[in-house]
Order: sequence, then C-alpha cells, then structure tokens
Amino acid sequence: MERGALVRLSKRMSLALRHDPGRFGLAPDQGGWVAVTDLLAAMRIDRAALDQVVVGNDKQRFAIERGVDGVERIRANQGHSFPVELGLTPTPPPARLYHGTGAAALDSIRATGLHRGGRHHVHLSPDVETARRVGARRGGAVVVLAVDAAAMARDGHAFYRSANGVWLTDVVPSAYLS
Repeated sequence: MERGALVRLSKRMSLALRHDPGRFGLAPDQGGWVAVTDLLAAMRIDRAALDQVVVGNDKQRFAIERGVDGVERIRANQGHSFPVELGLTPTPPPARLYHGTGAAALDSIRATGLHRGGRHHVHLSPDVETARRVGARRGGAVVVLAVDAAAMARDGHAFYRSANGVWLTDVVPSAYLS
C-alpha cells in the first residue's frame, strides 16, 4: 500500500477507534477494544493493510492483543473522545516533558494552561523532537513548550504513560510551562 493510502487509512482507523466508533458500526468495550475482524469489516480492508498501519505508524497509535476469550482485538493507545478506561496507573514522570502546538494557540495557553479539551488527557511528549512533530500536524509555525513535570508531580498532579510512550495528565497549569 502506498504511503498516502496508509496515512488515509490510519486517519480513518483513528476516527473509528478514538472518536466515532458508532459511525463504523463498532461497539468498543470499556477499554476501547474491538475485535480485529469487526474492524476489518468496518474499514473494508484486509489484514495485511491493517498490519501495515499498525506496524508502520511512527506514533504507535494502535495496540493489538489477544483477549482472555482468545479473540484478537485492537484499540487506540490514547486520544479517545468517548469514555474509555485505558487501565493506566499513575507513573512518576521525567523532570521535563514537552508539548508541541501552533503559535496561534500560545497566548491562550499562557493565560490558561493546557487542557484536555474533548479528550481524556493532555498529551505530552518525552522529547523536543517528538513534540515538534506533534505540533506541526496542524501546519503553521510550531512552538514547543517545556513542562516542569517534576514540580507538577510534587504538587500532586498525576501522570500516566500510555503504551506508545505518550505522557498523559489531566491539565497543565500555565505556571508549569516555559
């Protein structure tokens, strides 16, 4: 499958597994999992295409596992806009984390901090380069903010690390940003 088709399929899978499963006739369980066979039918793709997206996705957005019932299932690692229990446990963060965003959002972020919006958590990157790539998704000038995660943790903010290495928290008050 050519790169452009893979990107389009990855975006459709994100829509189905992170935002609007009902649109595709999918009914995720509490953990956001759906049977791989159900997703293949909903996406009208074969297993090879699915595997190309899952393995080739540089952000490792998707996870596949075999459930206790023996059924192979898939879910998005994070970023859901519908209720889902990812089973994450609080984890001490590194001293610094990073958030990439567009320059147009900077004044608002400086005033109110980072908020999860329609998602379950604020997403943070472990390094500047990853944050820069994330911030560049929307086009325009990119700003990378440093988050004083050590101070946030000391002050009682919980952090979680998703399966693909993205750091998650409920909010980042502006006092912890530079």
